[in-house]
Amino acid sequence: MTKTELVKAIAQKTSLKQKDVDSVINEFFRMITVMLASDGEVRFPGFGAFAVVERAPKQGRNPQTGEPIAIPARKVVVFRVGKSLKEAVCEAQ
Repeated sequence: MTKTELVKAIAQKTSLKQKDVDSVINEFFRMITVMLASDGEVRFPGFGAFAVVERAPKQGRNPQTGEPIAIPARKVVVFRVGKSLKEAVCEAQ
């Protein structure tokens, strides 16, 4: 599902204008970004949680030459699936 499809689906279900739904979704993503940028965590009980974690530096290999390369430490965003979402998806299969 794309963002456009999501906006249309929510607009149909809620009787809101697509423009208004799009604005809400944009603000929702912006707020998640702001919270994560300040090293926060964003939780949605039953759905999951977004968090920033530090990846340790490690050694890698250049696949073309086989030469070892150093991969520096960095921060990455992770999503941890909530119990309700996990159960709903696993039951659907």
